[in-house]
Amino acid sequence: MTIGGSTIAAELTALSPWTERAAPIDVAERRVRLDEARAAASRAGADALLVTAGASLRYFTGVGWSPTERLVALLLPVRGEPIIVCPAFERGSLVAELAIEADIRLWEEDHDPVALVVDALPAGATLALDPLLPFAVAHRLQAQLTVVDGAGIIDGLRMIKSPAELALMAQAKAMTLEVHRRTARILAPGIRASAVKRFIDEAHRALGASGYTFCAVQFGRATAFPHGLPGDQILEDDQLVLVDTGCAIDGYQSDITRTYAFGHVDDDIRATWDIEKEAQAAAFAAVRPGVPCEAIDAAARAVLERAGLGPDYRLPGLPHRTGHGIGLSIHEPAYLVRGDTTPLAPGMCFSNEPMIVVPERYGIRLEDHFHVTADGAAWFTTPQPSIDRPFG
Repeated sequence: MTIGGSTIAAELTALSPWTERAAPIDVAERRVRLDEARAAASRAGADALLVTAGASLRYFTGVGWSPTERLVALLLPVRGEPIIVCPAFERGSLVAELAIEADIRLWEEDHDPVALVVDALPAGATLALDPLLPFAVAHRLQAQLTVVDGAGIIDGLRMIKSPAELALMAQAKAMTLEVHRRTARILAPGIRASAVKRFIDEAHRALGASGYTFCAVQFGRATAFPHGLPGDQILEDDQLVLVDTGCAIDGYQSDITRTYAFGHVDDDIRATWDIEKEAQAAAFAAVRPGVPCEAIDAAARAVLERAGLGPDYRLPGLPHRTGHGIGLSIHEPAYLVRGDTTPLAPGMCFSNEPMIVVPERYGIRLEDHFHVTADGAAWFTTPQPSIDRPFG
């Protein structure tokens, strides 16, 4: 049995650390990233690139810090060694994570970190800025330098995953799918959504991740709200179940959703589930290198519209984009949505989740991820077979 019939204790006891672990990103790959960023910055007419704390800083340097009010950044000159700007009291923590050779320039609490950036550049320099740099910092830099948008440089590199990145993402997604399998087995009438979430966190930890990165557990009517409703639901017989969760391995993300029947559900729900399955398959089949991202969204919506859903974002139908890029961030460029004309290229990775919402009644989201190949697409995880069988 794949839904119900087991216990939290039994499923956690059966789990052990993941054995087929992907290798972390090595120093050589980070050096290639830095060189490619320098070349892209030069083509953009910039003398240097400034990357703020967050996923992009981790991409280039291995430092996985979240942004705060204190400036921590990589200043990458087109010519010359990388510079890390960091609060002085954080030096030890920085060195412990830093995976590249760099000139570390420290600032005390009563000093100006923006001045460190400006002083490191020649007069009149052009600086490409990370689009996630805080406005206050960007505004002050703009008063002293020529600044340009660095999104094309950063996103252009991060969108195309290397074999090492694909392997880390494959591991994260395989682990989350295993957690999904075991989550379905622990379901029973009366279980609270909070108990299911705790299990999902503990199961990810048992496999070797640091818990889940996010988790949504929705029953019945709550499935009609893409990100759920407040409160702690209690599962009842004959309800629809939606579980959406993921983890990170070496920073690389998983994000998988399964929607299935806990007992009997109405025939119209089953029919809608079949349409969702068809739309997800149509989006996958439309993937080819060179095809614009928006065409994948259009392929999924065409299935829904033929079934009388929508059009566009009207409900019943699909209330959001068909998919998002994924990598070091759960949501990152490019996006499978009308208006995003970014051409698909091998190595790009996306969610495929053309959710169908019937307002106030139910929602069905099947979410798996794929990466673009030389002649189409490849799934990271096998899509759900049926509403009664969440897993193959």
